[in-house]
Amino acid sequence: MAGAAALFWIRSGSGGARVATVFGEAGPPRGAPWWWSGPAARPLIGLLRRFGDASGATARLAKVGPPLPWSALPAGAIIGWRTGSWLPVLAGAAGVFLLRRLLRRRDERRAEERRAAAVIDLCGGIAAELRAGQHARQALLRAVDDALGPEAAPIRAAARFGGDVPTALEALARRPGAAGLRAVAACWRITVDGGTGLAGALERVAGALREDRDRQAELRAQLAGPRATAVILALLPCMALALGTAMGAEPLEVLLRTPLGWALLTGAAVLEWAGLAWVAGLARAAEGGPPVRAVP
Repeated sequence: MAGAAALFWIRSGSGGARVATVFGEAGPPRGAPWWWSGPAARPLIGLLRRFGDASGATARLAKVGPPLPWSALPAGAIIGWRTGSWLPVLAGAAGVFLLRRLLRRRDERRAEERRAAAVIDLCGGIAAELRAGQHARQALLRAVDDALGPEAAPIRAAARFGGDVPTALEALARRPGAAGLRAVAACWRITVDGGTGLAGALERVAGALREDRDRQAELRAQLAGPRATAVILALLPCMALALGTAMGAEPLEVLLRTPLGWALLTGAAVLEWAGLAWVAGLARAAEGGPPVRAVP
């Protein structure tokens, strides 16, 4: 289970080439989850297209969730049946919650990255509209729909009906990845109320946020090596078990069917998880450095 979690830690999403292979140039149905692609999905997609619309089942499948976490249950049951032990069944049940948690964290991280990119696009869009001669509130209305979408409903309402735009921006800035909106709110207060140039201020904010994003991307690239090393080290015990089984030593019989093996397996699992958590904590601490203060 720890090995599966380690592999998932550095696992990337499905490639666009595989999506195009299954669905053609049109791509997967709108709103399809990330796992609704690839060769493994072809039989189910063909069945749905034969008896109905494949896109009609996307919403129901998205509610069920991706198959990766739930695959831990049958995997644990099969291993438990082959070894005659109940420990793999419990490990499979725990793996469902662990992998679902990892999936949720990955989705949250991607949403945070998309929101941070949307804030940069918002700054550039407002500045472009202002350069084209639009009023500040009208420029905000035009740019906010393209950048932030439905999340920006309070901002749209404040801009359209004469509300407090900086307060609406600061409220949305509390969401992960949208901290740059605090700088946009500060620019709005200083420039719109003071009568100075908002376009230039927002361009400087966008530049500072872009530099911060590039710094984070470079840091993640530098941390890829240590993370991969940690994953390889985490998988070494699994390789040792496979080697021992191939040599006829039957290590699984000892680990899964004797009290001494249970104690050793528990201690190894705790140390394995502690090592992965320690490396992940170091990586998060390095990535969570002081952000760029985008103050015009």
